[in-house]
Amino acid sequence: ATTIESGNAGAANKKKHLGIPEAIFVEDVDAFMKQPGNDTADAVLRKLDEQYQKYKYMELNLAQKKLRLKSQIPQIKQTLEILRHMQKKKDTTNPMETHFLLADNVYCKASVPPTDKVCLWLGANVMLEYDIDEAQALLEKNLATASRNLDSLEEDLDFLRDQFTTTEVNMARVYNWDVKRRSKDNLLKSAERS
Repeated sequence: ATTIESGNAGAANKKKHLGIPEAIFVEDVDAFMKQPGNDTADAVLRKLDEQYQKYKYMELNLAQKKLRLKSQIPQIKQTLEILRHMQKKKDTTNPMETHFLLADNVYCKASVPPTDKVCLWLGANVMLEYDIDEAQALLEKNLATASRNLDSLEEDLDFLRDQFTTTEVNMARVYNWDVKRRSKDNLLKSAERS
């Protein structure tokens, strides 16, 4: 591959950014093209394009995770608000009037007696009953984790955009190097013929 590690800093970045390999800027194209495995410009451009496509695939996956987290965070906040409201009402004797969402845009009116228990969907068709305080603590922890993960994803996407740019510039530099080399070869051939 065309990715070059730069000691411990490169290893730290890889761990820091979900294992995204760092694209190293090619300073000296002549020296780079003399390295083993870089036989022709076409082969190097294929490798760089392959690396670029991998970055695109990673971006797609990270963007999907970001969308999931962005929809999950408001749901957690909404559930926390409901729990706080139930917390206030649990010591009263009056039932709480509310509307339950049955399906998209279909609600059912309900009367909920004061309670200190709630059921939370955990995912994978699993629901557990919690005390309101436990549920609130769990949801606050989940909200903090989701917010941290969203921040981390933003950083990873920024890092990935930098890798796109570096790879694109490397591809352009190798292509331009090849064009110059070919024109020089053509000049030499035409000079030999005359």
